[in-house]
Amino acid sequence: MRHPLSIPEVMLNGCYKGIPGHTPPFPLDKISDRNWNILKGDMTFPCAVLRSSALERNQMWMKRFLEQEDAVLCPHGKTTMSPELFSLQLKGGAWGLTAATIQQIQTYRAFDVQRILHANQLVGMAEIDYVCKELNENPSFDFYTLVDSPALVRILSDRAEINQTNLQVLIEVGQAGARTGVRSIDQAKAVCDAIAESPRIKLRGIETYEGIIQGPNDEEIETAIEALYSTLSQVAIMAESRGFFNQGPVILSGGGSAYYDMAARGVAAVPLQTERLHVIRSGCYLTHDAKWLDDYFQRMQIRTEVVGEPLNPPQEAIELWANIHSIPESGRCFATLGKRDASHDIHLPALKKWFRPGEHSQPTKLDGHKIVALNDQHAYIDMPANSPLAIGDMVAMGISHPCTTFDKWRFMPIVDDDYSVIAGISTWF
Repeated sequence: MRHPLSIPEVMLNGCYKGIPGHTPPFPLDKISDRNWNILKGDMTFPCAVLRSSALERNQMWMKRFLEQEDAVLCPHGKTTMSPELFSLQLKGGAWGLTAATIQQIQTYRAFDVQRILHANQLVGMAEIDYVCKELNENPSFDFYTLVDSPALVRILSDRAEINQTNLQVLIEVGQAGARTGVRSIDQAKAVCDAIAESPRIKLRGIETYEGIIQGPNDEEIETAIEALYSTLSQVAIMAESRGFFNQGPVILSGGGSAYYDMAARGVAAVPLQTERLHVIRSGCYLTHDAKWLDDYFQRMQIRTEVVGEPLNPPQEAIELWANIHSIPESGRCFATLGKRDASHDIHLPALKKWFRPGEHSQPTKLDGHKIVALNDQHAYIDMPANSPLAIGDMVAMGISHPCTTFDKWRFMPIVDDDYSVIAGISTWF
């Protein structure tokens, strides 16, 4: 049974982080009726919140970027796995959603997502059969998957024939020593030949992912990314010259969350005669972050003129709130948040603000404090001798890598600039 993109069936109670115990179960879409405010202590800590103004600002920034670069956005839904945020992105003009796994595809379809770019490869029988059945039962469903070998094309073709379904594919271009994808024009030609032999597999475009590129410094990484898109261009030219592309615009796709400006320009530079569509797949743009993505964005400012004017750069939309609950020795305090609550795979959370109930009217910037370690439920904070923090104070933290914060929360409230809870999102990892 299909569900709408908004999901009032989700019932919140004290089993969800942030929801006070003894709160009678209530629908997620009615959370604003509670009149809760984070700063008034209406919710339990730790609590992850999404700032509504930052979400809106980031949506507008991406919209302007896409208009200038003549591209469309197919954001990676795995960042949030949140139907409410899927809805926000699709209503904001996203061309579709990108998925990496069959579970993600199945979740998107459960919430009626009509266009999915599977930036990975279908191999298992059950996976292929599921997609074929969805295509057969839902004529409006538009689905694309990747191939990088004749063997995979034949597997897809055999299952598609059994299911009496056509499958649209993009050839994946990779890099030697890195991840999946063809390494040469000759390999791409062999994949095209296999596609041409199948009445069920339709070549719709070329894809790559520049996030696989590693290097000792920014300049060498960017040079390697340019080379990767040059290979994509050569593959696309070969496929067009030999008449391999199926009817419809040729899809040229790339772009994770760190180099989507280079991806947009890389696909735009491909000299095709055929109608084409430039699809970038950034997922983290919507929430941005405090360090990891922000560092990449600073580099993007060097590469592009689109950044900043007339709109300001993206803002971090995720804040994690916790209490200071122990100051056992000089220079060290602890907050009620840990690895189970915050991403820590790239950088530890960064302290941003503090708030003292009964004294402050708004959170205040907090400098000179640093989270140096996390346990499951404890944050170790180095504090200066003149620290204003006391037991019971509230602190807000910024995170790096939104993906690995979202997957630690089944629910997040959305707050306005006064920290009143105006909506909420659920996640389905």
